[in-house]
Amino acid sequence: MTPPVLKFGTDGWRAIIGDTYTFENVGRVAAATAAWLHEKYGDEPTVVLGHDTRFQGRAFAEHAARVLAGAGIRVIFGKGITATPAVSWATKEYGCQAGVVLTASHNPPAWNGYKIKADTGGPAVPAQIAEVEALIPDRVAHDLAPFDSDLIEIRDVRSAYLDMLRTAIDVAAIREAGITVVHDAMFGAGQGMLSAVLSAPRVVELRSDLNPGFRGIPPEPIERNLSDLPEAVLRHGAAAAVANDGDADRIGMVDDKGRFVDSHRLLALLLWYLHEERGLNGLIVKTFSTTDMLDRMAEEYGLPITTTPIGFKYVCEYFLNEDVLVGGEESGGIAVKGHLPERDGIYVGLLVLEMVVKSGKPLSQLVDMLFERFGPHAYYRSDAHTSAERKEAALATLGEGGGLKSIAGHPVRSLETLDGFKHRVDDAWVLVRPSGTEPVLRVYAEAPTAAEAKALVEDTVRQLGV
Repeated sequence: MTPPVLKFGTDGWRAIIGDTYTFENVGRVAAATAAWLHEKYGDEPTVVLGHDTRFQGRAFAEHAARVLAGAGIRVIFGKGITATPAVSWATKEYGCQAGVVLTASHNPPAWNGYKIKADTGGPAVPAQIAEVEALIPDRVAHDLAPFDSDLIEIRDVRSAYLDMLRTAIDVAAIREAGITVVHDAMFGAGQGMLSAVLSAPRVVELRSDLNPGFRGIPPEPIERNLSDLPEAVLRHGAAAAVANDGDADRIGMVDDKGRFVDSHRLLALLLWYLHEERGLNGLIVKTFSTTDMLDRMAEEYGLPITTTPIGFKYVCEYFLNEDVLVGGEESGGIAVKGHLPERDGIYVGLLVLEMVVKSGKPLSQLVDMLFERFGPHAYYRSDAHTSAERKEAALATLGEGGGLKSIAGHPVRSLETLDGFKHRVDDAWVLVRPSGTEPVLRVYAEAPTAAEAKALVEDTVRQLGV
């Protein structure tokens, strides 16, 4: 039987466990990674390899390590569950040629995946991924090394990464402020990490045990998946809550009043803090689905701004080649100047807490300040789960018809197609874009009010029949 074609999406190769995500196919991708590393770096490349909390994660990771080592690659194998930011940091810190994380990030529990990190500590860029894809064999042709091979070293990557955070963030200021923080690990790889950095008595942990089924909720830190978090903040009198996705590279937050703070507002807050409070400058990089508030701030600050297709790998390329101040995406992936060219939901959460205590202002007040200065920006997103046929039909309708002509009673003024179909109406916009891994059509909108944004999304879904 012909083996399935394995393709990387926006952020790695992902598939359903037991269907396409099998030991055989994980081995094929690992073999391609090994071949690519030998082509680029010669005879003795080294890889950091980690895994998240998903079903059989350790077993899949051991298999990948044995394939890599069997091909002559040295493997630093993360001891225990290892978050993606820890692997990314270790790849650069240890001078390795690549990092590999077995994770499906925020996907539903039935999925797992395979991410490749570059020697920069950021995601492998599109050209590198294309090179790996071209080398994926029909089967692993070489023998697997035993897991106790001299080429496989087990190292506590997680603890080393936490030590770094204690120096990169003003942890003393956060501790001295005496604030309480709620941390929702969503059963993912970030569990226990904020407690370890800040000291456990000040951190209330939610969903911080092993549950590969995630209680049926995809580990994505968006508002609808965090319904218990606002009540927890209010009950414990917390200054904020931090929520991380399955591999802890993404973030969502809840402020001291129990209000969800999405990545758009977090990006804007970090821009304000780094520029106005720390005096830093640089390029602002945002993806196609990210708030226009950043454009208004860029204009006021006199800073350059650019927009990329969706996917942090595009943001990363700017970090590698330009002087970037902040960069990020709608889905909770954020990077800032002075850290990795990579999403890091643990670091960003700690940096926002540092911002709160050093500004002397509650997180809710800081968010309100953004709206007062740069205007109201409300965001709404719907993931329309549909069939592959309906998804393709909707995309064909948009492509052949040049987009929708009117949405929720507003005529469409322009259509942008950098990545999907972005309709601009008055002082709002609606974006339709397919998921790269699931039969899902994502519809996003930004408008002056939450009600307007929701109405724009709902009418778009209605018109597309998904």
